[in-house]
Amino acid sequence: MANPKPLVGDVFPKITVPKLGGGELTLGRPGAGHDWQLVVVYRGKHCPICTRYLSELNAILPDLSKIGVDVVAVSADPENRAQAQVTEAGADFPVGIELTVDQMRQLGLYVSDPRSAEETDRPFAEPGLFVINDAGKLQVTDISNAPFARPALSSVLMGLNFIKNPENNYPIRGTHHVQN
Repeated sequence: MANPKPLVGDVFPKITVPKLGGGELTLGRPGAGHDWQLVVVYRGKHCPICTRYLSELNAILPDLSKIGVDVVAVSADPENRAQAQVTEAGADFPVGIELTVDQMRQLGLYVSDPRSAEETDRPFAEPGLFVINDAGKLQVTDISNAPFARPALSSVLMGLNFIKNPENNYPIRGTHHVQN
């Protein structure tokens, strides 16, 4: 059975989740005066690789902000687990919580069940990265089924610097979709 997912060049689905610390967070809608958004989906508190990735993301946050890219992260974790991980990572960007399995599927993410109750108490999304441009379209995506297979954030920053430079006139790549 095919897993529907946003395709590059298509309008990114607006998915709203609870925001860590209160309120709501809408994926695909840049905030804080930015025109693009980087959405990082991470596995959750049980994943030490995710903690390092969130910390690395925080380190390039000023550089992304300079080029107009808003940064958010989201997982299926409940508030207490997400807060512990965000604190450990030193993350200073909005974090969404309680991503549902239906929302994971809407994003085309791989979904895993916990190996034990000590790991977590719910299905969780494997890593995903989405860059939504100023037209609300999916510009860049990376979806993985393993925590160790995700793009280096330094490469993402380098690529976004290139793409967002108007002199480069860089189009959305990968839009020649296979038809069934």
